[in-house]
Amino acid sequence: MGDVWAEGETVALKRAGEPAIVVRLARGPQKVGDRSVLDLGGLIGEAPGGVYRWLETPYRALRPSLGDLLGSVRRGAQIVTPKDAAHLLLLAGVGPGSHVAEAGAGSGALTIALAHAVGPGGRVTTYDRRADFLAAARANVERAGLASRVEFRERDVAKDGLDVEGVGSVLLDLAEPWEVLASARAALAIGGAAATYTPTYNQLERVVTAFRSLGFDEVRALEVIERGLHVADGATRPAFDMLGHTGFLASGRRIE
Repeated sequence: MGDVWAEGETVALKRAGEPAIVVRLARGPQKVGDRSVLDLGGLIGEAPGGVYRWLETPYRALRPSLGDLLGSVRRGAQIVTPKDAAHLLLLAGVGPGSHVAEAGAGSGALTIALAHAVGPGGRVTTYDRRADFLAAARANVERAGLASRVEFRERDVAKDGLDVEGVGSVLLDLAEPWEVLASARAALAIGGAAATYTPTYNQLERVVTAFRSLGFDEVRALEVIERGLHVADGATRPAFDMLGHTGFLASGRRIE
């Protein structure tokens, strides 16, 4: 990613007060949702941050943030929310240059967060047992401009296990992650970590029991609650709406 726009990059068109519109930079007209047609070819060779006029409205052409990319995900399967995705990356120790294994891919929201975190020198191998989910995830990752960092594999890892080894992190968003933890432990490099995302208490109990029985170290279980604040002069208070329970997170580290 250089100092000027290159064809094939992902652009966030941002107007104050509105969510960014995420599009690929290509020459010639392209349709964007049901809004209209635009041609971004004139941006090629220009520096990010300039103004692009579309439908008589000025937009800033920006490099997309992770929030922009996640906001552009077209949903099929339920996605891992950003508040949970951020903490899963922390628990699993994902960072620049990491090799990460993920199952299942779902709509690809967590895959995008992982690919963004590992950077151009990292790699994500993502699995799903359903071809339609894998295709939806691939489309969303390609739209985010991160497909070069991700390999998609159709595989039932609960039955057949993971077919990678020496990875630094394993993330599991499955109905039965305890069925995969033995394979995840074998796939992890020494010192690597696995993290899971489950919606119910009984699933959490089973996965934490599996972490412990398999000899994982630093086993943790937690929930992330996000509460917004209404800020006004002399009247700051918690917002009435709160993003409460979405899922339980658990993790453990391979130490020998």
